[in-house]
Amino acid sequence: MQLASSGGRRLRHAALATRKLVLEAERTVTRKELSAAARDAGKALDLRPAQRAVLSELVACWGEQEWERLLVWPSNDYLMSRTGLTERAIRRILRQLIDLQLLAPKDSPNGKRYAVKDLAGQVVDAFGFDLTPVYARRGDWAVMLMEQKQLREVQKRAFDEVTICRRATEEALSALAEHFPEVDRTAFEGELKSLQARTPARSKVTLPADLLEAWQLLRTQVEEAFFEAGNAGLGVRHSNNNNGSPSEPCNNGFPKKAEAVRSTEQTPEHLSPELILEACPTLSDYGQPVRDLADIVSAGRYLRASLGAHESAWAEAVEEIGTVRAAIAVIYTLQLYEDDVAKNGGESRIKNPAGYFRALTRMVKAGKIDLAVELLAMRRRRMM
Repeated sequence: MQLASSGGRRLRHAALATRKLVLEAERTVTRKELSAAARDAGKALDLRPAQRAVLSELVACWGEQEWERLLVWPSNDYLMSRTGLTERAIRRILRQLIDLQLLAPKDSPNGKRYAVKDLAGQVVDAFGFDLTPVYARRGDWAVMLMEQKQLREVQKRAFDEVTICRRATEEALSALAEHFPEVDRTAFEGELKSLQARTPARSKVTLPADLLEAWQLLRTQVEEAFFEAGNAGLGVRHSNNNNGSPSEPCNNGFPKKAEAVRSTEQTPEHLSPELILEACPTLSDYGQPVRDLADIVSAGRYLRASLGAHESAWAEAVEEIGTVRAAIAVIYTLQLYEDDVAKNGGESRIKNPAGYFRALTRMVKAGKIDLAVELLAMRRRRMM
């Protein structure tokens, strides 16, 4: 066996900490189990490729002995031949793995790495590296990976919301230019360019904390400017004189196709009829083809009675969040109710769908719920 010197080794706190990690009593760890734990450790700690390569080769040296510690003793020459790294790189990476509490060095009296054999030639001990921490800390790796997954999901939702706000802002500015060219858009366009320059690519892990709020504020300001221009500065409120019965039956025939959706209620592509159909198959109860937003509005008006919601609830929703989003809120609420019934064996936790619809409308208006994000999540769950 060719032995390689590990050189002088300074005492490290990480090395002492890893020695305290132990395996379960009478636990024999297979190479497959150790390899899986090493892969999780590499992901959890975001190891570089060279570090993963060295750790992988150390794991491959484990002989599945029935020992209390997972000891391996490969020489630097062996690791160099297996990884293609220089000896200097091997030494540096081994120190880094020790600092990360993945390895615990077990040095021999002369600083060499070798196995200790009994008179029968059986290996009974060894001097080299202890891989016990890699396997003993597998619970840590699971927690770290879960936290990373949750962070990625939070960041994804934040980037999705930024995209929604950007598209809505661009659409509102385009509508302003088309319908109200006399309105000064210079400040809005300047702020839009500034935010676009500040917004990082999705490949970046972190979104600046104040950036999402800035996008939401700009969207609100531009849409409010469009609204005020359309009202000529007057706060005109919708007046509803419909005194229909709250027990209106669902079989009065399909409503006529809704009038063309006004420009102020045009929704961006993330609220397309295709997305709504994929997320909410309950639209099949409408019984008519759904091809555009006007059909969505007609379906929402028709299915409103299925929730047991009074006509006044529909009028309130239209006034608060617009006709299109009111219709989508109806369809979304009905789909949630039916999914809950199917999931819970005929019973639903939503005891009052009409009340849920009213509450949903208010949360959408307050910005606490984004219908586009919820529909995307519903479609994703349905596709799993």
